[in-house]
Amino acid sequence: MERRTIGATALDVGAVGLGCMPMHWAYSRSEQRGDRSLRAAHAALDAGVSLLDTADMYGPFTNELLLGRVVKERRADVFVSTKCGLLVGDGHVVANGRPEYVRRACDASLRRLQTDVIDLYLLHRADPEVPVEETWGALAGLVAAGKVRALGLSAVGVRRGRRAPAGDLYEGTIRQLSRVQQVFPVAAVQAELSVWAPEARERLLPWCAARGIGVLAAMPLGSGFLTGTLTPGGGFEPDDPRARHPRFTAEMMASNQPLVAGLRRVAARHGDGVTAAQVALAWVLAQGRHVVPVPGTKRARWAVENAGAAGLRLTPKDLAEIEALPAARGSWD
Repeated sequence: MERRTIGATALDVGAVGLGCMPMHWAYSRSEQRGDRSLRAAHAALDAGVSLLDTADMYGPFTNELLLGRVVKERRADVFVSTKCGLLVGDGHVVANGRPEYVRRACDASLRRLQTDVIDLYLLHRADPEVPVEETWGALAGLVAAGKVRALGLSAVGVRRGRRAPAGDLYEGTIRQLSRVQQVFPVAAVQAELSVWAPEARERLLPWCAARGIGVLAAMPLGSGFLTGTLTPGGGFEPDDPRARHPRFTAEMMASNQPLVAGLRRVAARHGDGVTAAQVALAWVLAQGRHVVPVPGTKRARWAVENAGAAGLRLTPKDLAEIEALPAARGSWD
């Protein structure tokens, strides 16, 4: 697989990563099986993926425990990316950015992941009760202690509750990044980026590119919609957040089918076996050499298919056709 470097320290990773959240968090819990998830992780690594993206809150804790089995067996193949800063309670999630908590969380993640160093440690969310510089200083101390190689910041939830124009969606994130950069360098930012959610291209991607910061593209397949495998009106399990998501109503899914149809047309030009999902991931890869899509899955089949997108090169005609597709309909909030 093609390799990409992210951050000022030139972290080396496969061009496509593996998002491990679906293995133990959100989506359909009835489908969350450890044996299946282990096969998916190993299949991804065999296909050239190196970056495994997790967080202590996924489960909570169970995803890191499962991946620890993979890391112990194949540490040389794995680039470990995990997160701290969110605590899962009974039906709620709260941010915790206190320095003493950050240090404890890192030690706990190291034990669960069965490694002596985390390659990329991300702050999942900033704590509104703690100056972000204090939290970031504690994270920088983990690098100095040799427990972490590089630091990142997650901006995945930036859209929630916002009504700002597309160009302003990430202004708050950029201000936060500017603050923590004064404390210790940011190696990577995780933010949503896909054909149906391209807003990060407006300001965040160029801002990061100008500063040598990598972008981990979360939800690059639109939470599964861009794969073309979801049927409008097919329904979701009650514990699947898509069951309550405005873009996943039967009406909105039907309205957004032209996006999937366009991706399929491009895929057809590249020959048998190329899928809409691979085209969607190749589009993300085409947004810059500092961008690494991190599609989530718990199935080996999809992990291998997603990894194959690293070898797909979209032509200028392909990219122009994708740019001309209608914008996705439906609120995100």
